[in-house]
Amino acid sequence: MLNRAAILLRYKTPAVAWINDADPYDREPGITLDRVNEERTVYLIHEDDVDPPEVLSSWIEQNFLALFENELEGWYVDESLWPKKRDFGTFNEWFSVECHSIVIDTVGGDIFDDEV
Repeated sequence: MLNRAAILLRYKTPAVAWINDADPYDREPGITLDRVNEERTVYLIHEDDVDPPEVLSSWIEQNFLALFENELEGWYVDESLWPKKRDFGTFNEWFSVECHSIVIDTVGGDIFDDEV
């Protein structure tokens, strides 16, 4: 078991609307809410940042912009396509946060950053 918790963002309708509206290629049909939530990024955070729930809420509020911008970049690296308003209220309108406090490593080998 790892000394981490996992955070996942579940997209809501306004985020999917932005993905489709910002698409520079204007593909039809656009992406759906179900489709966008099939495969999501997992963010590992320290296990002490999730309990009690107020601590997790505080962590999310302190780190929402990094999470928000990482998700935007996952869709479009061109920041001119990103929404101008990226505040905590917009983050909450676009995403719900799922937290999983038990993370088990079933591989058993070294964990390393493959982007370094």
